[in-house]
Amino acid sequence: MKHTAVKICGLTRPEDAEAVNAVRPDYAGFVFAESRRQVDAAAAALLRERLDPAIRTTGVFVNESTERIVELCRRGIIGIIQLHGDEPEETARHLREETGCPVVRAVRVQNRDSLLAVRGYPCDALLLDAWRNDSYGGGGVPFDWSLIGEGLPPFFLAGGLTPENVAWALDSCRTAGSLCGVDVSSGVESDGRKDPDKIHRFVSAVREWDRKEQLK
Repeated sequence: MKHTAVKICGLTRPEDAEAVNAVRPDYAGFVFAESRRQVDAAAAALLRERLDPAIRTTGVFVNESTERIVELCRRGIIGIIQLHGDEPEETARHLREETGCPVVRAVRVQNRDSLLAVRGYPCDALLLDAWRNDSYGGGGVPFDWSLIGEGLPPFFLAGGLTPENVAWALDSCRTAGSLCGVDVSSGVESDGRKDPDKIHRFVSAVREWDRKEQLK
């Protein structure tokens, strides 16, 4: 059966880990970059301990020192490295060699050229997010999904996804055969905190979309 990976990003509290464990997405994310969801290594370690071992953890970084990233990987706090800043290709290569962990390159999609520019980047997957002039993050808004075409490496779709629109987003990207998953943060929050009901509805919507695709 088709399986679209789901990543719930921006966990900060023990309650977030419990909500994620209840629905078993594929990935959970810790933000180490400056953000209202930022956590330090100690907080992330406690969250990792609370999470189901089957849920893989991702660290989100913006122009972070390679030493810190390597240490988080070696401690088992994260198993996937997500780069959102201006990290050059040699940084990604070094991190892959030093840690053996997959690297995800975030792309702020402004136009088709912004996607073409990262085709040769040494990563295991892309994460496509919305462009903002004042931030390395997408701000929880969608971008023009029609910009996504063929020929991309495996990618996660992010930016403005919610339980209500994720199936529509997946339909819009159906022809992009390299789509491997979806990433959500603010779309499963209420009043700035992770909402267990929204997390449940988001994961259920993706799984239902997969089921319908299998029947076609």
